Formats: sequence, C-alpha cells, structure tokens
Amino acid sequence: MLIIGERINGMFKAVGQAIQDHDPGVIQKLARDQVAAGANYLDVNVGPAAADALEAMVWLIEAIQEATDAPLAIDSPKVEVIEAGLGACKNSAMINSTDARPAKLQPLMALAKEHDCPLIGLTMDDRGIPGDAAGRAEMAMQICAGALDVGVPTDRLYLDPLILPINCAQEGALEVLEAIRQCKLLCDPPPKTILGLSNVSQGSKYRELINRTYLIMALTAGLDAAIADVFDTELVNGMITAEMLLNKNIYCDDYIKAYMSM
Repeated sequence: MLIIGERINGMFKAVGQAIQDHDPGVIQKLARDQVAAGANYLDVNVGPAAADALEAMVWLIEAIQEATDAPLAIDSPKVEVIEAGLGACKNSAMINSTDARPAKLQPLMALAKEHDCPLIGLTMDDRGIPGDAAGRAEMAMQICAGALDVGVPTDRLYLDPLILPINCAQEGALEVLEAIRQCKLLCDPPPKTILGLSNVSQGSKYRELINRTYLIMALTAGLDAAIADVFDTELVNGMITAEMLLNKNIYCDDYIKAYMSM
C-alpha cells in the first residue's frame, strides 16, 4: 500500500509559521521523519500560510529536496501552483488533485500527461460530493474518461471517494467502501483508489482509533493508498499486518521490520 505523509501542510501551525518565516529546518525534519516512519510520498500543501502560494510551493519543494529524495504529492486547489510545483520537482511527483469538473479536470490531466505523473481524482463536481456509492462511481468514471481522452493510463489514477467525518456523515463510511469496490470495475486497467484518511475522524474524540479501524476496513475493500499520519505507529503497523493477512506480503516473524526495510 502507498502511504502519503500528510504533515507538510500549512494548516498545521508549526508548518504555517515555517512557511511564513522561510525556515527550512521544521520542514526538512518533518520530511526526513515521515520517510523514516514509512511514508512513500510526502504531501506538500502551502495551505493558508502564504499570500503568494506559488512562490511558497516552490520554496517548500526546494527545502524538502535538500533533505530527502522522496517523491512528492503536489497539493493545491490552484492549477498554476501545481504546475509550478511540478516544475520544481527533481524526482517523481504526483498531482493532488483534480475533480470531475471539466474546467479543472482538463488542465490537470494535461499536466499529468506532460509530466508522466500519477493524478489523484476526487469524486465530486460542482454539485458537491454524491451521497451514495453509485454517485461517487459516476464521478470516478468521468475522471477515467478524462484520462482516456488525453492518453493518461487509467492505472495512473488514484480515485478518492471522499470519506467525510463520521460524526456528521456516519452512513457515508459504508458508501465509500462500496465506492472503492466499484472503482475497480470501471475500466481496464483499473484505476487505483486512495483516501484522505484523517478526514473520517475529524472532530471526533477517538481519532486514532477511528483512523486505524477504518483503514483496515478500506484495505479489505481494495484500497491502494492513503494520505495519513505516518507518525501513528499503530496505524502503520496495522496496515502492514492487514496486508500480510490479505496475502499481499509474505509472512515472517519480523514482517513489520521486513516491510519497513523494503
């Protein structure tokens, strides 16, 4: 399973302050520590911390690349910021994210094609997030069609059926699991699936427990990737154990250590 470390985001107070101060130390430590904890990619999101999001994104990427060569997920609602981020990347990158609206889908698909990089697609359009699995699958199909139109292989897509906080949309948790299953049937080769995992527990009391439990449930439905807190060791160990029990990794007595050393 692909894990994208979520912590380099201007929404976090320390990261936002580091962006404003152009202090690379905090950013570089977070980058190194997330990779050491098991992150395969690092999400990079300026958030609300800078008036000039484009400049801040380039600065963030350059600071991270001084500390690690880990692949980056360039995360912004603005196409021009994502484009600048991709231009600053020396190594592999991922686009986070498009949705099914043509005005956003088309330019970001073009960037994914130009840079030969994976693309996260959110199952929503200008009407919002569909309430059921079928509606999410419809949005996912529109994203797949956009990929086919420009020649982006559909197995380079990571479709996100958008889990909402369990404390205000409890029924949505099962709909998202069904949407994950349905996304696998949309085309050949099948797209991959991803969740912004921490959203499920937003505003809840037992955040870590909810995140850990839902990740295992989603893995059994076929989830391929998650944007998550890799500093939650029990979350990462639970994921590794679930993949071993699902026969995706070979068992040995030190299977967790073996996984982390791959």
